[in-house]
Amino acid sequence: MKLSSLADEALLALENLAGTASDLGVPSLRLGVTGLARAGKTVFITALVHNLLHGGRLPLFDAAAGRRITSTSLQPQPDDAVPRFDYEAHVAALVNDRIWPQSTRQVSELRLTIDYESASFLNRTLGRGRLHLDIVDYPGEWLLDLPLLAKDFRSFSDEALRLARAPGRQALAGDYLDVLSRIDPLGPESEAEARALAKAFTAYLAACRADDHALSMLPPGRFLMPGDMDGSPALTFAPLDLTGTPQTAPQGSLRAMMERRYEAYKKHVVRPFFHDHFARLDRQIVLVDALQALNAGPAALRDLETALGQVLTSFRPGKASWLSSILTRRIDRILFAATKADHLHRDDHDRLEAILRRLVARGIEHAEFRGAEIEVLALAAVRATREATVRHAGEDLPAILGTPLPGETVHGDAYDGKTEIAMFPGDLPRDPDSLFEPLESESSRAELDSPAEPQGTGPLRGAGAAGLRFVRFRPPALERTAEGLTLSLPHIRLDRALNFLIGDRLA
Repeated sequence: MKLSSLADEALLALENLAGTASDLGVPSLRLGVTGLARAGKTVFITALVHNLLHGGRLPLFDAAAGRRITSTSLQPQPDDAVPRFDYEAHVAALVNDRIWPQSTRQVSELRLTIDYESASFLNRTLGRGRLHLDIVDYPGEWLLDLPLLAKDFRSFSDEALRLARAPGRQALAGDYLDVLSRIDPLGPESEAEARALAKAFTAYLAACRADDHALSMLPPGRFLMPGDMDGSPALTFAPLDLTGTPQTAPQGSLRAMMERRYEAYKKHVVRPFFHDHFARLDRQIVLVDALQALNAGPAALRDLETALGQVLTSFRPGKASWLSSILTRRIDRILFAATKADHLHRDDHDRLEAILRRLVARGIEHAEFRGAEIEVLALAAVRATREATVRHAGEDLPAILGTPLPGETVHGDAYDGKTEIAMFPGDLPRDPDSLFEPLESESSRAELDSPAEPQGTGPLRGAGAAGLRFVRFRPPALERTAEGLTLSLPHIRLDRALNFLIGDRLA
């Protein structure tokens, strides 16, 4: 898929050359952080920065474990036109208020400068090293727009309608399909019809993203995150049913109007994102909330797999080379991370990683073929639970202890955000392929959708053996030292993620 023209590549090469010259004093590494809605992008960045600034426990991050990091500090970001990632507000929400910070709604950036001593004796004799880590946060939904650069309006419409009419989506798309059925695409252009279609189409996308369905294929990505473009013509279009219509749109028709706005969306929204942010990344972490899809069922998992396949084949992976990086920037390391590993007992973490590897198999193949290094792991950037063993109905069960968010329910019991519970969420299957297979009967589907309550009494809540159930927990209450200092945010495998993403640059 060709996302950029020769002119685009030439401009990128000139900008990379200028960036290389500016890095001769202090090198920089641009780390992209992305994931679809509620995957934990904001939490990951906040926890990463907090642990580096406050000397968190990072035993598997070589530079930190070897005490080679001498200082870490926040610096003014280099891109004046990009909003700053509001680290201070996000860490206050986590630490002081014990609430999860607001989700990513736009591109933002943060520069973290790391002073370190090299692991090499020869390099240490030359003095301490310094690295600018530029963290770029952007919504994963925007990545779903990149394939649109290679599609015309007819192709976009055909694919969008095929999805809308598919089982599992048709009911959600009912209002949009009803409005569409009353519109003649070859009729005269009409602002009222365009707005009605765009409103109905956006409502359908929002319904797909709701927790009950957790569907992921939702382009155009900016429709659910319009920002300051809300109501603009570039966001006021929708797919049309072009079956049996001529290849060329009649001048002055509704179809011509929609095609013009679709092309404006690509020109003014998608291409600037690709050029200004996406094409300038060196490293990438893709956060995936597989547990939310597991909650919603096999259809959501298959939809997530399709979305991730499209997202990951849009990357620009390649083998790292100082000479090649002068003219063209490639992503040489990609980390796929299944988030919210703290919602499972550690015995299931390997299985969660296997499910994620199955979900991103297409992207792994694409990246490795082009020479990028790949890692897959299960992590919790902020650990909200603790592990325990609970005896229930004469059986010892591995459980997790945590405080559910206000309003979370387990088998009809609603929680107030103050009560800690012990929960057994269920065991993930050994074979990840089994999760993608159609359920054999309606009875087995009902059994999975309505997991059994464990027999007996006691503090344990959960799914039991019949199914899986994952709830959302509040951030942890941080302990304080004898001197009154707040400890760093606890995590699961954040140190492994850091070691893979930036460890080689601090060696």
